[in-house]
Amino acid sequence: MNKLKKEAWWDRKKLSELTDTQWEQLCDHCGKCCLLKLEDEDTGDVYYTDVSCKLMNEDDCTCSKYHEREVLVPDCLKLTKDNLEEIAWMPLSCAYRRIMEGRGLPDWHHLVCGDKSEIHQQGHSIVGKFICESQVNEDDIEERIVEWPLTNGN
Repeated sequence: MNKLKKEAWWDRKKLSELTDTQWEQLCDHCGKCCLLKLEDEDTGDVYYTDVSCKLMNEDDCTCSKYHEREVLVPDCLKLTKDNLEEIAWMPLSCAYRRIMEGRGLPDWHHLVCGDKSEIHQQGHSIVGKFICESQVNEDDIEERIVEWPLTNGN
């Protein structure tokens, strides 16, 4: 007798239906949203840099002061159920964007594979690819524009 596999909560719920705990669990800890971005004032185009927020943990792409981040980094944009659709700059690989667009979670996501380090091992995070903003002169940030955070949407 075949047993039907129960659909995972992230596949059956809309983002607006997630509990706060589920919302937090959905983050894949890629760190791409914590890279500094530059916006072209004329076109509105957003460009990623390989420069991270000063609070980024380089080993696992978590925020070292997560619950204080909005106070310590005033321009930190907290991703919420209410503003997700307005943030067009989220990378295609972002778990929130994937769920919003009906693409489900990839095999390397920790909720699917059970291993929070898999995203880093598979190269889908910023681990080993960024420099902390405290190590970069503000005038040089424009020289650090990169495309790789946006090229991996699987």
